[in-house]
Amino acid sequence: MRVTVIGAGAGGAAAVAELTLAGHEVHLWNRSAETLAPFQRIGGVEYAGVLGEGLARPRLMTSDLRAALDGCDTVVCTLPTFSHAAVAQALADSGVSPNVPVVLNPGHTGGALEFRTAFKARRADAPPIAELSTLTYVARKLEPQRVTVTSKAKIVRLAALPGGEAALAAAQRLFPSASPVRDVLVSGLSNMNMVLHPPGAILGAAWVEAKGGDFTFYVEGMTPGIARVMKALDDERLAVARAYGHALPNLVGEMQSIGTVEPGVRNTQDFSAAISGGEANRRIKAPGSLAHRYYREDFGHGLLPFMAFAAIAGVPVPTAEALFRLAETLTGSDYRQGGRTAEVMGIAGLDRQGLLRLVQG
Repeated sequence: MRVTVIGAGAGGAAAVAELTLAGHEVHLWNRSAETLAPFQRIGGVEYAGVLGEGLARPRLMTSDLRAALDGCDTVVCTLPTFSHAAVAQALADSGVSPNVPVVLNPGHTGGALEFRTAFKARRADAPPIAELSTLTYVARKLEPQRVTVTSKAKIVRLAALPGGEAALAAAQRLFPSASPVRDVLVSGLSNMNMVLHPPGAILGAAWVEAKGGDFTFYVEGMTPGIARVMKALDDERLAVARAYGHALPNLVGEMQSIGTVEPGVRNTQDFSAAISGGEANRRIKAPGSLAHRYYREDFGHGLLPFMAFAAIAGVPVPTAEALFRLAETLTGSDYRQGGRTAEVMGIAGLDRQGLLRLVQG
């Protein structure tokens, strides 16, 4: 398959390595030519970790979107979710065929809904769109030309909007860990980052600013108090899912499925012990500043769409709302401006049944 990977950060670099190793022909696109330059100098993407070690050589690395899309069978978007709307509009403007499926890896919460709405603001013929609940890797670009992949997901939730069967099929072919679920509410509410990151980002903010991120977020930062807030937030997530007729695993259970909590953990209610003991995340450093994506992404594109789903379902989510308000005050940001609101997702004014009809067809 000829695949265009959108985004040359850690996720995109890891996808290039995995897809190239699997025999696919890969085009890598990034808006910034400066980000691509280190890869272009060595003729590919260096990779290390669970995928092995080597140099993955895409057929093309370019900041020209039309060139990157030429002849492609599938588009895989690996950018942070706050870039989805801009990418959707760029794809619409590029003249991409409406028959080319788009896979959001990850979509996180409300990704496919926002992507389709943004695309249709430019063109009516939106492509098939599927989303993954989380990135299929734990990966970091510690050097500009090299990605280190410390974990590859065992299971990631996959869903498509109605009419997106081609995107579902493409995602399953490209990412063997993709496990189809009923609808994008399931995949969106299976986004663990919106539960895993905000409590520590808010309650550990003083340490983030004082230490510049020089502590381990999932070990030193995973105190019993933060774990209690995290569990309260997770209970709200599960309640919203139940309101839409979906029974989901709790945070620890879902992380076990992904592979970031050890399979031997039996007490799935002890968030602190289970998460801090996960090998994949144990060495990951905390955010270096309040401009980190844990603040930029997981509030405006995690908690905000979650609160929209909750409001439509009529489920109170006081922990999510409190964390969200504190984040805006802490960072001096208005996360609704440019964030994933109900309007941006195209679901404003819907009731519970209306939203279910939209996502299930």
